[in-house]
Amino acid sequence: MKIAVDLHIHSALSPCADDDMTPNNIVNMAVLKGLDAIAVTDHNSCDNVEAVVKAAGKRILVLPGMEVQSREDVHLLCYFDSLDALYKFDGYIKEYMDGAGNVSEIFGNQYIMDEYDRITGEREDMLLSSIDLSVEQIVKLTVDNGGVVVPAHVDRPSYSIISQLGFVPSSLNIRVLEYSHKNEYIVSKMQDYQRIISSDAHTLGDILEREMFLDIDDVSLTAIIQWLTCPCVI
Repeated sequence: MKIAVDLHIHSALSPCADDDMTPNNIVNMAVLKGLDAIAVTDHNSCDNVEAVVKAAGKRILVLPGMEVQSREDVHLLCYFDSLDALYKFDGYIKEYMDGAGNVSEIFGNQYIMDEYDRITGEREDMLLSSIDLSVEQIVKLTVDNGGVVVPAHVDRPSYSIISQLGFVPSSLNIRVLEYSHKNEYIVSKMQDYQRIISSDAHTLGDILEREMFLDIDDVSLTAIIQWLTCPCVI
């Protein structure tokens, strides 16, 4: 079956996202747009993922994830098939944060919310920063915890694996690349990789319509992780 997905959405935890990117607003907009599965991938943190999962209930599938910024300033989407695996991964990521504090007046708020959109806390450390792990180390840490890595927005001139490294190292065993839009020049250079298109939504209106589809056996976290690990031709 083919399911419509948007696997790169930011909540109000990411300082660059609007404060109205609450768990229920994200879920309701994704349902309104006809999506079957989404992923909330905040910068270097997963503090709002469980709230989104609870807000979604059985209406839409939520893939646990995080967008990690490597030492080389590469953004990597790290996905897992369970909240437990994501939380374990998050514990390691926190150890490698640089310790700088967030200045909300400049960078934006970093709200932690529950499934009713109530603010339960705020991350004080700056999430928009590189952690002290390389791309290779982040990929290994993700895989060791049962997850899969997709390099984010490879068609952008900054914070992508192409802009920062110039290539995708074969040693990473990456199978899928994410694009923010269809850049024919980058696509033509990356024929050996499957691609997904995501919104990287920081506002509700940016969440995708039914335009990116995965061909999988069933609507489950395991099936999506398997596709991202070894994608079928679509």
